[in-house]
Amino acid sequence: MTKLVCVCTLLMFVFCISSNGQGKTDQSQNNIKSETKNTSYSYGPDAMVRNVKKGRNGTILFAASSSGVFRYDPKQDVGESFTNLTSEIGSHRFWDVLEDRRGNLWFASTDSGVYYYDRKRTVGKSFQHFTTKDGLVSNIVFKIYEDKAGNIWFATAGGASRFDPNQTVGKSFRNFTTKDGIPNNNITTIMEDKTGKLWFGTRGDACFYDGKTFTVFRNKDGKPFYNVGDIIEDRKGNIWFGGSIVKDRKRTSGKGIILTVEAGLWRFDGTTYTKVSERGASAMIEDKKGNIWTTGSINPPNGAVWALSRYSHNTLYNKKPTVTEIMTIKGPGMLCGILEANDGSIWFGALGAESGVFRYDGKTIRDFKRKKGQK
Repeated sequence: MTKLVCVCTLLMFVFCISSNGQGKTDQSQNNIKSETKNTSYSYGPDAMVRNVKKGRNGTILFAASSSGVFRYDPKQDVGESFTNLTSEIGSHRFWDVLEDRRGNLWFASTDSGVYYYDRKRTVGKSFQHFTTKDGLVSNIVFKIYEDKAGNIWFATAGGASRFDPNQTVGKSFRNFTTKDGIPNNNITTIMEDKTGKLWFGTRGDACFYDGKTFTVFRNKDGKPFYNVGDIIEDRKGNIWFGGSIVKDRKRTSGKGIILTVEAGLWRFDGTTYTKVSERGASAMIEDKKGNIWTTGSINPPNGAVWALSRYSHNTLYNKKPTVTEIMTIKGPGMLCGILEANDGSIWFGALGAESGVFRYDGKTIRDFKRKKGQK
């Protein structure tokens, strides 16, 4: 069993964000530009790529911090393939991106709320900007999620916000905070399972929501799961997440709270929580073959190392599943969001010295950052 000692102010959070309340801007504006003019490149973003998402027609979307939100078109074999979708918005700390079922684009930022682009608008095409002035619970937004009903959820530093795009009159946000039963307002991720239950990872205890009540989920000893960064459901209905169980809390003079935690990758089969690995999992996917892929810290004795790991589908229920390290980097850098493209290749983002986006085709890893002399 691996035990780690960490201060409550988490390194991962501090490394990426210098927050001040709700974010540095609290101004909303309905129309950013009357017409967007995207900029295309033959190379990918070279800033932090926090999340990688699938777009329409096989395209891939990247939330690349201050560089913007990029779209990659794999059908474009020659010339420019990466398009900056936010070049007309300006520089912001973009953290996540979503193309919803209608083909509309949503961009989450950790300094200025949410930007929204409606692709069907034929007159006065523009981005809409949503902030706390429009009802968003916080301008520090980490994740965007679309549920089965088409509602758009935002995981923020101040709680969860739900937006119903089907409302034609009085569009508004419904916010969920500790006042409604969420154990911690600093939400990291949101996922809806096959039963309609919503799972929330937070910087504190994780929970699920059945439409009426928020319930903290706990292991067999009654311990809650702390600092859950990502949650997925596999094809069998099992819930997977990376997180920690707090073994001890000590309050120190002038230094906050020191936690002793047991970190790892966990699986819930509807009855039992099983620790699959001591490796961390800040982001994860299940691929077409049933393999589980994670990015996370493997925390060796000589310091933090982050890895892209693959858990073999035919050993997932073994006492020690077969794990293959595809790529590792040393901290303080991190490996971040993961996506399986239509062709089966694995795309993932990184921050720190390795900032940018990578693709693994099953044999080699390609770095899409700008090369020396490339314009």
